[in-house]
Formats: sequence, structure tokens, C-alpha cells
Amino acid sequence: MSFTQISRRVPPRLYRSKLFVPGSRTELFAKAAASAADVVCLDLEDAVAPPDKDKARDNIVAALNDVDWKQKLVTVRVNGLDTHWCYRDVIALVEKGGERLDAVMIPKIGNASDVYAIDMLVTQASLAAKRKKQIGLEVIIETTMGLTNINAIAGASRRLESLHFGAADYAASAGMRTTNIGGGNADYVMLTDKHPNAARERHWNDLWHYPLFRMVQAARAHGLVPIDGPFGDYSDPDGFRVQAMRTAVLGCEGKWAIHPNQVALANEIYTPPAKEVERAEAILAAMKDAQAKGLGAAALNGVLIDAASIRQAEVIVRQMQLIRERT
Repeated sequence: MSFTQISRRVPPRLYRSKLFVPGSRTELFAKAAASAADVVCLDLEDAVAPPDKDKARDNIVAALNDVDWKQKLVTVRVNGLDTHWCYRDVIALVEKGGERLDAVMIPKIGNASDVYAIDMLVTQASLAAKRKKQIGLEVIIETTMGLTNINAIAGASRRLESLHFGAADYAASAGMRTTNIGGGNADYVMLTDKHPNAARERHWNDLWHYPLFRMVQAARAHGLVPIDGPFGDYSDPDGFRVQAMRTAVLGCEGKWAIHPNQVALANEIYTPPAKEVERAEAILAAMKDAQAKGLGAAALNGVLIDAASIRQAEVIVRQMQLIRERT
């Protein structure tokens, strides 16, 4: 390990599913609180029409004080720094939202200065309101500028807790020829080599692999939690499942749910499979026995395991412990 140690910014938490709820839809607040989602994000940005922004802000402030959110993490996505709503969102949430607010989500982040600006507002408003609990920050990487500056962004504030990927705005920023929000594109393919006796096969590629991979690496390098963003077609559970499985393998700890029917899918996919949990527990038991004998490595079912295996296994076992405690 490097002499420079990386520690996780927040204690282990469940982020498997993050259910988004428009701030203008007050009838959905109690349903979200009663849902199986690990995190609820009350939205002031894209899901709220401009004429409804001020009322939605008032709705969310009231809900933070009045709704029983149980064990859930509760975050609010504010409007972008390029709008006249942003500073009012932050001040109202911090000064009037009570102690239930866990984090403020910043959309369309471009550089580290954007994080600094919101941190300053949150800090000053927290002092004015004499808040007891520190409010965290979450950012969405959804522009080419944000992805280019992602390492500086990830290290911009001690309040920062998680990085999220927004496919739709990222695609627009990059000029990508797609209207999908997540998922594949039939034209983004490769052909197998020509062969006189065989047809050429088309292999689909992942449009989102590079930005997601970079996001996960930056998050982990700074002790943050990487979260995959929305999958737009909520009538396509198979498509959601495939994308979520890829990002879970990459290292994401959860995914957005833009519809309630995506919550159960996200919870299932970001729960470690039973066979992985069983193997992880077996690795820890085998290494504990090996260490008791003065050995630095051991074999489990014909496969070498060592200190690196312990670190891999501990991640899975810790995640499963949190899930068992919740359920």
C-alpha cells in the first residue's frame, strides 16, 4: 500500500437505490418515505418546471421537517449554479430544512470551484442556523467539462461524499448521436473480421463505459462513493438490469431509480450475490486459520488467497452486514 492512505469520507451506508421525487409532487413524498429505497432524493432541478420552482422548494423544506423518512438517507438536488434559483435553494434547505437533510446534490458540476461555491454557502448557512449535523455534498458528473476536471472535483471539499453519473446531459455535452438515457445504441458496434465461409457478427459496445470507469476511479481515489445515474426507459427492466450489473462490477455501489418500479431491481442487483457472500466469508475464515498458523497465504478450493483476497472479501461482507441490519 502507498504511504498515502485513502479513507472513506462517510461511514459504510447503503446506496443501492436512490429514488428521485419531484419537489412539485407532494403526494409522492410519503410513498417515497415508505418505499424500499435506501436513499430518497427530492428534486428541485430537471423534474420541476420553472414556474413551480419556488413552490417546490417550499414543499421540500416542509417535507424535511414533517415527513418521517425512517432510516433513509435524504438528499436534495438543487438547481444549477448557472441559475438564479441555486443560492436560494441552498439557503432555504440549510436554514429551514431542519436536521433531517443529509446532503445537497449539485447538478452539472464543471470544476472544483463549483463545489467550493456550494460548500461556502452550506457552511455559512449552517453556522447561521446552528446546525448540529454536517450536511454532505453530492455531485453529478454530466458534462465533458466535469469529466475532464473530475479528479480536482473529487478533492474539492471535505463535505463531498459521492459522485454520480448523468448519461443524458453528458451525451448532450459530448455531442453524442443518441437520445438514450443509459442503455445501448444499435449503431455503436464492431464487426468481426471478414471470413469467406462465415457471416460477420455485430458486437454492441458500451457507450457509457469510459465516463463511468473514470468516475469510479476518481471516487475511490478520494474516498468517495460512486453511484450510477438514471436509466430512462422504466418499462425495460431487462435493460436496467444489464446496465446496473455492469456498473456494479465496475465498483458503483448503487443506481438511481427514476420510477418506483426500479427500486427493487436496484436493491437486488447491488446486493452481493449469495455465492459471492459465501465465498467471501469462506476466504476470511480460511485466512484467519492460515494466520493463526503463521502463514501469509492459503488455498481455498484450489485457488490461492492472500492479503489482497482479504480486502476484496471484507468489502462484500461489510456490504452484506449493512443489508442484513436494514432488512
